Amino acid sequence: MTDMPYVRGRLTAGRALSDLTWLRVGGPADWLFQPADTEDLCAFLSTLPDDVSVFPMGVGSNLIVRDGGLHAVVIRLGRGFNAISCEGTRVTAGAAALDAHVARKAADAGLDLTFLRTIPGSIGGAVRMNAGCYGSYTADVLVEVQAVTRSGEIITVPASDLQLAYRSSDLPRGTVLTAAVFEAPPGEPAELHARMQEQLAKRDATQPTKDRSAGSTFRNPAGFSSTGRTDDVHDLKAWKVIDDAGLRGARLGGAQMSEKHPNFLINTGNATAADLEGLGEEVRKKVYAQSGITLEWEIMRVGEK
Repeated sequence: MTDMPYVRGRLTAGRALSDLTWLRVGGPADWLFQPADTEDLCAFLSTLPDDVSVFPMGVGSNLIVRDGGLHAVVIRLGRGFNAISCEGTRVTAGAAALDAHVARKAADAGLDLTFLRTIPGSIGGAVRMNAGCYGSYTADVLVEVQAVTRSGEIITVPASDLQLAYRSSDLPRGTVLTAAVFEAPPGEPAELHARMQEQLAKRDATQPTKDRSAGSTFRNPAGFSSTGRTDDVHDLKAWKVIDDAGLRGARLGGAQMSEKHPNFLINTGNATAADLEGLGEEVRKKVYAQSGITLEWEIMRVGEK
């Protein structure tokens, strides 16, 4: 086994990852590193052997870890990376800060990041996936991010350099996001909090929020829209093409496409990662056969089968 650098945080060998993901599946990581702070993270990465892979992981809200686990050091940020501050119209949030907490803290300060309230996960994931809802995206308000490279260097990256697109961004492999800065529109705190309550009610009415899921399973199809446009507008919804293919409620082992929202893949209680990914692939095949549309995964799938 590779000799690992000294850390002030927590470094655990063979750590199971299933309890760190919302879907509660998957094998262990070779190592799990939970750095104490940015200095600890930089020191660790700068001395970690080059042949050891690194996988930054948030709260696992949009992730399937396969049953064979991950041959890598999984880096999971915690309390040293979850601070939230507001100054003027700028909101600075640590990568481990939960999206919902950032939205609420911003609203308290009269700043509108309400779209983050119903997005599961943390700010690091929101940046990496350009998370969004209700017509607003992270790219609309992101100013810059701070990150640590695989070699242990602290960098500041303007949002324009991230090539933010629909559910994607461009960051070098192994780079660990540590914080993000947003420029938020002003608003009345009471109105912002009321809007978030409405959003939560709408979400709970239309999505299986009480089930074990990882949010939307597939991206909305690119190049198809009800207006006839072929840009990345996503007027055609993934749930609709899944429903049209008769796959609402489809099952494989312990995995199921939700009856309530057919673009939500859920663990009914005893699913394996293979069940979940296998059902997703069956849905992709049947949707393509029925409509000619190739669904692309939104949930990230990593590790060995």
